[in-house]
Amino acid sequence: MNYNWDCGIFLAAEPGGTGSYLKYLIVGLGWTIATALAAWALALAIGSAVGTLRTTPREWVVRVGNAYVEIFRNVPLIVQMFLWFFVVPELLPKGAGDWVKQMPPPWGSYLPAVMCLGLYTSVRVAEQVKAGINSLSRGQGMAGTALGLTLSQSYRFVLLPQAFRIVLPPLTSEFLNVIKNSSVALTIGLLELTGRARAMQEFSFKVFEAFAAATLIYLLTNLVVVLAMRALEKKVRVPGMISAAPSAGGH
Repeated sequence: MNYNWDCGIFLAAEPGGTGSYLKYLIVGLGWTIATALAAWALALAIGSAVGTLRTTPREWVVRVGNAYVEIFRNVPLIVQMFLWFFVVPELLPKGAGDWVKQMPPPWGSYLPAVMCLGLYTSVRVAEQVKAGINSLSRGQGMAGTALGLTLSQSYRFVLLPQAFRIVLPPLTSEFLNVIKNSSVALTIGLLELTGRARAMQEFSFKVFEAFAAATLIYLLTNLVVVLAMRALEKKVRVPGMISAAPSAGGH
């Protein structure tokens, strides 16, 4: 294949008049990061709570947590995205629904995208947290009881601190997935990185340059996340509890 790359296209002005195509993609990266961070905060909060509840001795609580996980895990992400954007506003009370539908762009797409990605990812976080707690010996919980701690205090001070250290590597993978899955938000009109790369190729007819740049930006962004999480793993590691060989593979 003989293709003449035009790297100068990134310095050309985009039709919207906001600057060059390079700036256009960087703004899209900003929306990708903003969406991913908000969704990850939501996923981590809900997923940690659900994962913890699924390990409690109360059977009805476990069943509720299992039902939550199965609902959000077994529906495709893009279907959930459409549900949050098109269906959920219609199910809200009229005032709230009208407020959501009348939100100016890009917020009208940003909020549903964050809710969708956050809840979709929360079930994966819940599975990781549950696995981390279950990997601990029963003696850990018994030790908390012997010290006079309540069940919630045992989770807070004994079980969860150890469980999160164990599941930090898979949680890193889930964070990377949130960044990548944010590209689905272009289907509801959010011009994040992938959406802007697509718009660039439609305006300039430079398909290879647009998506090659988007690919490189995604790779660099995820590399920064991986390096930051590795540094966090080293900082919170308890000697003798987590073994991580220097030559181990990535997340």
